[in-house]
Amino acid sequence: DYLPRVALTGSYGWNKSQNPSTSFFKGSVSNGLEAGINLSWNVFDAGYTKTRVANAKLVLDSQEILQHQQFETLENVLKNAKEISGKGIKEIVLTGVNIGDYGKGEFGNKTHEHTFLDLVTELDKVEGIERLRISSIEPNLLKNETIDLVSKSRAFVPHFHIPLQSGNNAILKLMRRRYMTELYVDRVTKIKEAMPHACIGVDVIVGFPGETDEHFLETYNFINALDISYLHVFTYSERDNTAAAEMHGIVPKNVRTKRSKMLRGLSVKKRRAFYESQIGTKRTVLFESENKEGYIHGFTENYVKVKTPWNPELVNTLHEIELTKIGDDGLVSTEFVKELVS
Repeated sequence: DYLPRVALTGSYGWNKSQNPSTSFFKGSVSNGLEAGINLSWNVFDAGYTKTRVANAKLVLDSQEILQHQQFETLENVLKNAKEISGKGIKEIVLTGVNIGDYGKGEFGNKTHEHTFLDLVTELDKVEGIERLRISSIEPNLLKNETIDLVSKSRAFVPHFHIPLQSGNNAILKLMRRRYMTELYVDRVTKIKEAMPHACIGVDVIVGFPGETDEHFLETYNFINALDISYLHVFTYSERDNTAAAEMHGIVPKNVRTKRSKMLRGLSVKKRRAFYESQIGTKRTVLFESENKEGYIHGFTENYVKVKTPWNPELVNTLHEIELTKIGDDGLVSTEFVKELVS
């Protein structure tokens, strides 16, 4: 069992990475808690990196870190969120492992008073926070009530990242996942019914022991048919002292590489199709801090990456824009509708 809790600290520039191993979080100590973000150095060790400006992370961690820590109360989480919003931070990202299980272990065992829905409901009421984003939540922990709340929320944005790992139920069972593909389809359908413009990201692992060519093709076709927006593709690698390392059916590394390449290509197509569906719509963008070859980048509430000519006055500001066209670099150009939202 694990005892999820929240640690909260701010940064004016942070790097975010995702790693499918159980050793997900590394970092410094902040107020006696493992920090999910630090003012001076990266706290994650692998995966994709994105630079943010003036935002913060609510980190709900897993068993490995929390065995020696106390549960963070809902009251303290809200207090810290208010303090962070007072520092000019525009967006808070809720992230971690099994965040939908927030509250379990509140009284030192599985009984609890507060739930993940309680957490997001109360966070949505915190004044001064422009955006709240749920970074990753497993499909079995993403309840209808949470989806409905996000669809009507003042601050939560229409962006979900939902781990899948495999599109084959036999492999999901080997992975000891707590859901099957049927539930995953149901969650994606529910999100899109409530928020047709929502961005949905997917984690998937290729080359897990026992994954045959047929299993992989089923995963590819399953994802291809889903109304999702992008993939994070991870290639399985052996780790000592794990159950998977003792399994039969080891997939050759060259086959793993081929499968990863195929899914990364599918991700490019999915992202392009999602971006194309957003052209002509009006969104709100939060601009970041870097000057990248004469352009400033930002993300809309539904996670479309945009660019506009560099202007330092845009850093850490929210603007209403219209998405106009996709450039050769895959980023979306914009026209300003309202010069300054916040």
